[in-house]
Amino acid sequence: QVQLVESGGGLVQTGDSLRLSCVASGRPFDRLIMGWFRQAPGKEREFVSAISFGNAKYYGDFVRGRFSVSRDNAKNTVHLQMNSLKPEDTATYYCAANDGNGATREEYYEFWGQGTQVTVSS
Repeated sequence: QVQLVESGGGLVQTGDSLRLSCVASGRPFDRLIMGWFRQAPGKEREFVSAISFGNAKYYGDFVRGRFSVSRDNAKNTVHLQMNSLKPEDTATYYCAANDGNGATREEYYEFWGQGTQVTVSS
């Protein structure tokens, strides 16, 4: 089992930045693919970003250079830096992990955090 705890969400204004963090425990972190997904009210959960244990990075089409994912294997932590936030980025953001199934599809991920709320006001 892998336990995931997200932090860093909050209420910000359009154009602001936030940095989400997710701490993992339970398995060797450097063997995990770490992903971020989000779900807005009334919408399906969608892929935001992922980073492999080889540091390959993946982003959803809507990101368009605004977000950046990174990992700190020494601290078992993955970060999502979000810049130029828009109201449409408002959602609950979930950290997820898998041990090598793949990066960009929800069904690849076995372990999920509880989510952190991001609200962007106009």
